[in-house]
Amino acid sequence: MISPSMEKQLQELLDKQALYELICAYCNAADRHDHDKMRALYHEDAIDDHGHYSKGPAKDFIDKLPQIQAAMEILHHNVTTVNLKLDGDKAEGEVYIIAFHKVREGERSYDMLIGGRYFDKYEKRDGVWKFSYRSIVADWAYPQDPSAVRMDHPMLTGAYIGKPGPVDPSYAFFSLFQRGQR
Repeated sequence: MISPSMEKQLQELLDKQALYELICAYCNAADRHDHDKMRALYHEDAIDDHGHYSKGPAKDFIDKLPQIQAAMEILHHNVTTVNLKLDGDKAEGEVYIIAFHKVREGERSYDMLIGGRYFDKYEKRDGVWKFSYRSIVADWAYPQDPSAVRMDHPMLTGAYIGKPGPVDPSYAFFSLFQRGQR
């Protein structure tokens, strides 16, 4: 028999795990340019604030992603510290990230390493946690122009090479992780 306080703690752990998986799914969707998956992570009426890229309905931001990501040869989001607070079917999160971008503009290619945080609001509707509001906060940026990324280094010989979109080797390797699915 589980006590009511233990049941409450267990539910909080389950909710926090679901939120953590949501946060990680966002990184995967962004890095793989998986816009269907990205759309599934937000409530229909959610707001996303990505600075000059988009500020408003999350669906508008996701609609712009193909254009935003077109120049990004590499996207690599890494979640570090995750602070979550729950209040029933609502929650807030301050999520620290380090995000690497390799950008190509014509013949020019540069790198941008950004340290920042997401300020998130989440809601559990019909038993499913999704973003209701997400805002990016930049704490620091480290540009490298021209790009210092070298995928032809001998240490990488024979390794899978990550790529944006459905050609990423993860889609051929995994059977349980499917494009467009949470």
